Amino acid sequence: MAGKITRLEIGTVYKKDSDGSYYFRYQVNGQRKAVSLKTKNHAEAIDKAQKIVPLVKATTAEVISAHVKEARGLVTRKKSLPLNQIWDIYSKHSDRATPSTVSEQNAYKSTLEEFIRFIGNENADVKSITSDTTNTYSNYLKGSEVSVSTHNRKIKRLRRIFTTLDEYRDEQNPFSSKSLMRKEREEQENEVRRMSFTKEQEQQLLKALSDDKYKVLNKPEIRLIYYLGMFTGQRFKDCILLKWDKVDLRLRKIWVKQFKTGKEVTIPMAPELLNILPQALAWKANEYVCPNVAERYRKVDSNGKNTGNNLVNIDALRVIKWIGLEPSVKVPGRKKSVTVYGFHSLRHSFASHCAEAGVPKAVVLSILGTNSEIVDRFYTHIGEDAQEKAILAISGNHNNSLSDYEKISKALALIKSLETKPDIVKEIENILSS
Repeated sequence: MAGKITRLEIGTVYKKDSDGSYYFRYQVNGQRKAVSLKTKNHAEAIDKAQKIVPLVKATTAEVISAHVKEARGLVTRKKSLPLNQIWDIYSKHSDRATPSTVSEQNAYKSTLEEFIRFIGNENADVKSITSDTTNTYSNYLKGSEVSVSTHNRKIKRLRRIFTTLDEYRDEQNPFSSKSLMRKEREEQENEVRRMSFTKEQEQQLLKALSDDKYKVLNKPEIRLIYYLGMFTGQRFKDCILLKWDKVDLRLRKIWVKQFKTGKEVTIPMAPELLNILPQALAWKANEYVCPNVAERYRKVDSNGKNTGNNLVNIDALRVIKWIGLEPSVKVPGRKKSVTVYGFHSLRHSFASHCAEAGVPKAVVLSILGTNSEIVDRFYTHIGEDAQEKAILAISGNHNNSLSDYEKISKALALIKSLETKPDIVKEIENILSS
C-alpha cells in the first residue's frame, strides 16, 4: 500500500499506488469493500469518503444498494479508450517522456505497438488491461530471448505510457508492479565483456588501414577516426563529428565536448596523431575533420531517426575483421549476438595502456571523462597489489621486494650516477632481479 493512510469513523482512505487515485475501504455485513474515490488529492478524497460513511452505517439492503450507486457516481465514469488510440493521447500528454534522441522517442511507440500486437485486439479497452495481463506479457518477453536490460526498458516505457491514462483507467497502473522487471543477475552466467585491443592488435589495425588491398568506404577518413579513437580514447561519435575549430595543430591539443555526457575534455596530441592529422587538411570540405564520414553518420530517415550511425559502425567493424577478430559472439538465451570487439574497444585499450604505464587514475579520468566505469575496471590492480601484500603479511611470508615501478625508479637513479660508481651495472642487475 502506498501513500498517506487516513482512518475515518468508519473505513480507511488510502492509495494502492503512489501515483494513483485514493480508495475508501470499509465493511458491509462483514464483507470488506473498496471504492475508488477517483481523485489523487488527499483533501478531496477525505471529503468524498465522509459522504459515503452515513451510507455505510445503513443496515437495509435498499440503503446499501443506494450507497453502491452513490459511490459509483461520485465522479463521471471513466471514458473508454481503445488500445489503438493510446498513442494519440500519450504523444500529446504533458507527462510524456522526452528522450534526447529520435531513436528512443520512436522506441516508445514501437514498444506500445508490440504490446498491442501481443494483446491481439487493438480495439480492446484500456480498462481491460490488468496486472494479470501485464504479468503474462512480462513472461512472454522473458521467453523472447531479449536481454534483461531490453526487457526492463520495454516495461519502463509501457509504465510511463500508462501513467498518462488515469482518466481512462479505474485501477492502478497495470505496469507498476516491480515483479514485471527482471534482475541483472539472471544473466551473470552469460556475461560477455567488451574486450580491449592489445598493443599488437592496434598496430595490426593501423597496418591494415594503410594496406591498399583492404577496401572500405571513405577509407582515409576511417583510418584517421581509428587514430583518434586509439590516441584520445574518445567515443565513436565524438571522433567522427570532431570539428576543425576543436583542433589546434600549433598547440598540439584537441578539445572534445562529449555527446554522451556534455563534458568537455582537453587532450594533448600524441606524436602519431600529430603526424596524420595535417593530412586531413587535403580533404577539408566543411567544419568536420572527416567530412564524408560525418555526413554519412548524420543521415536520418523520413521519421528523423538516425540511420547513418549504423552504416558507419558496420564500416568500422569491417576493419576489425581484417585482422582476424570476430566483433560479436552468440550468447545462450539471446536472440542477438553480443559485441565483444568494436570501435569502443579502443576506449578500453586506452584506459588499459594508461594503467599499465602507471598514469594516475585522475589524469585518465580527465581525458575519458569522469564517472567512467572503464577506468575503474583497469585500475583495480592498485587495490589488488595492496591486498596481495596483506595476505603475504598475515601468512608470515611478507614480501619485501620492490614493485616494478620502484625497481625502475631506483635503477634509473643509479644509472645517473654511473660516473661515480664503477659497479653500477651489477647493482642495477641486483635491483631488477630482486
